[in-house]
Amino acid sequence: MEAGSLEQRALAAAASAARDRGLPCDQAAVAYVGSNVLVHLKPSPVVARVMTGTVVLHDDPEAWLSREVAVLSFLAPSGMAVAPSPLIAPGPSRTDGLWMTFWEWVEDAGRTEPDDAERLGIALRSLHEALADFSGSLAEMTDLQRDIERLRRQLRPSETLSAEKVDSLGERLAALTASVFESSLPTQALHGDASLFNLLSTPDGPLWNDFEDTFRGPVHWDLAGYLMSLEYAGGDSAFVQRALGAYGSVDRQELAPFVEAHEVYDEIWGLYDAQRRGGNRPGG
Repeated sequence: MEAGSLEQRALAAAASAARDRGLPCDQAAVAYVGSNVLVHLKPSPVVARVMTGTVVLHDDPEAWLSREVAVLSFLAPSGMAVAPSPLIAPGPSRTDGLWMTFWEWVEDAGRTEPDDAERLGIALRSLHEALADFSGSLAEMTDLQRDIERLRRQLRPSETLSAEKVDSLGERLAALTASVFESSLPTQALHGDASLFNLLSTPDGPLWNDFEDTFRGPVHWDLAGYLMSLEYAGGDSAFVQRALGAYGSVDRQELAPFVEAHEVYDEIWGLYDAQRRGGNRPGG
């Protein structure tokens, strides 16, 4: 399916689901397209996040999205994350074959810039402190490894992607089993995809977004991905070290295998997403 038609399908499905639940949305519009499609259900202050690209990651999308709803409902009183809307049940729901959830629309939210290392380090630490008390059922690190491997198996060798490269990614992933995916480090509820991209800047302060990948694991997973995103956004090594210092309690060397796991995951996802967007979706 072409990208444009998928966006329109997501828009139509989100609007239909909202209308079925009595939510006014006659001006609904696509607000963002990336791994998923975000639909602003105007004039209602509600956004639908429709799973499109990431649905392949999970063997049971409904279970994954239900965990996200549980975690964000738990965090709602803290005000540190995007919250379910009081105008519509958060879901998950499925319309026209597409899974989606519903959240409060955040006005005046923008991209968080890497301008204050200490503030950014504290933002993740505060999130982890709040999540430490979440006792609900979540997937584990071993589930994450299986999901990444499932995604790798979706890759189809082509003129630009050799079978040997696909195999080597699997070998790199397997090599990290003991140090990352079966680590003996303490575990707790995590964001799962903690990055500067998923930290909104609002007039009231930073706001965490997109907990679709929430699971239970060592804080090192979130912290490694978060610091990598600071580097990607232009933060130099001193900036990143200050952010880590503000977070506290984790040595940079302890993060090394988790950084490597993120790199493998990112490479697999990038290759898959390129095939998906190029109209040559693996496995279909």
